[in-house]
Amino acid sequence: MTSPDANASVIGKICSLLRAAGGAEPSGASTTALARTADIARPTAHRLLSSLAEEGFVDRDSASGRWSLGPEIYLLGSMAALRYDITDQARKVVQALATESGESAFLSARRGAETVCLLRVEGSFPLRSHVLYEGIRLPLGVASAGLAILSHLPDREVDQYLDGVDLVPEWGPDHSEAAIRHRVGLTRTTGFAVNPGLLVEGSWGLGAAVFDRAGGPAWALSLTGVETRFRDDRRRELGKLLLDAAHRLTVQLGERPGLD
Repeated sequence: MTSPDANASVIGKICSLLRAAGGAEPSGASTTALARTADIARPTAHRLLSSLAEEGFVDRDSASGRWSLGPEIYLLGSMAALRYDITDQARKVVQALATESGESAFLSARRGAETVCLLRVEGSFPLRSHVLYEGIRLPLGVASAGLAILSHLPDREVDQYLDGVDLVPEWGPDHSEAAIRHRVGLTRTTGFAVNPGLLVEGSWGLGAAVFDRAGGPAWALSLTGVETRFRDDRRRELGKLLLDAAHRLTVQLGERPGLD
């Protein structure tokens, strides 16, 4: 008889593989790449992916051997979208941000200890940052959207998160606990988060939290662009633009039926 702990471990591995496959869309990824991303032994990853393929949750290209999300994920996602998807309602707000600022504008959602980019709209300025793209997952505190969301969580949740995570090995010393806490303090002062080129040199971002009906930071709007477009005076201007848009979207979502 399989123990509950063993079952939980298998479920966790399956979820990690599906998230890894989602992050590799639309081109897909090899078994080795998905196993590495999910931190699972390759034979185990292959066995689980094969089982998921039999149920339609992943597909494998016969020519390249690359795995992609399958039709069952689409069908389940379509049903879940009725409750959770806000991209249609947010699209006009994100488009307006891109138009007014000239920068690339984004909508991200909180998923546990991560943010997921749901929507990207390009601005008119010809030089762009390509750090963010639809589907990318980043830890809370990394990039402006994740920092904006983390900064608006209660102190207890911020402490619990930072006590349990070490972002330095993957994201560098600028993402130490002390550095993140400093940026959380700055974000709480201004209302919007600033990523001063910490992921890619010269690529800056600003983020503002969007709140659910319970008052929790469930999403974030953000703008990214080249450093020369994010000088002090313009950062304040863009920050106000973001905060106004985030407030507007928060109000709209609060009036949407069935969104909790």
